[in-house]
Amino acid sequence: MNDLTIAMPKGRIFEEAYELFVEAGFDLPKEINDSRKLIVEAPNENIKFILAKPMDVPVYVEHGVADIGIAGKDVLLEQHRDVHELLDLYISKCYIATAGLPNTQMNEIAPRVATKYPTIATNFYKEKGEQVEIIELNGSIELAPMIGLADRIVDIVSTGQTLKENGLVEYEKIVEISSRLIVNPVSYRVKRERIKEFVAQLKNELHKR
Repeated sequence: MNDLTIAMPKGRIFEEAYELFVEAGFDLPKEINDSRKLIVEAPNENIKFILAKPMDVPVYVEHGVADIGIAGKDVLLEQHRDVHELLDLYISKCYIATAGLPNTQMNEIAPRVATKYPTIATNFYKEKGEQVEIIELNGSIELAPMIGLADRIVDIVSTGQTLKENGLVEYEKIVEISSRLIVNPVSYRVKRERIKEFVAQLKNELHKR
């Protein structure tokens, strides 16, 4: 009953979360970082990691195959999964913004916005009282203004270098993003003490930073 299953995305978030866990005193195998396995055990901590795509982490947590997950706030805002957000880990910081070609206005008749975050983009323009056509793309969002597909894009911005290299400029910042610790509601009831101890250990490390 004290075992924990944690869903984590591979890549930058995983690397920063792994470092946080180790610094917080969790005894994790070093080979987790280099493993090609999708399920990795940390027997000394009674923890099992499911390594998944970022967008899939909240799905695993919502359906209870993982007790806990680490997900970007962008994913949580986009999906609205039935999970509890327990802790801001302050890692993988970035933000979502609108961008487009320099010195260009939105088309007044049929403005179009390309993004892989349709929910976030729709809500943003709705709050501004602007009606736009959302074009959902899964990659190379920067192409859309360059080829005339859209007036603006809504995307993650980290350093702004990708926008700059593609001749785009940022127009409006929408929301700050960082990685959050989420939990399945049933797991939080059934494994409450174990999860509270886990969170407390992480909080203790975060307060040192």
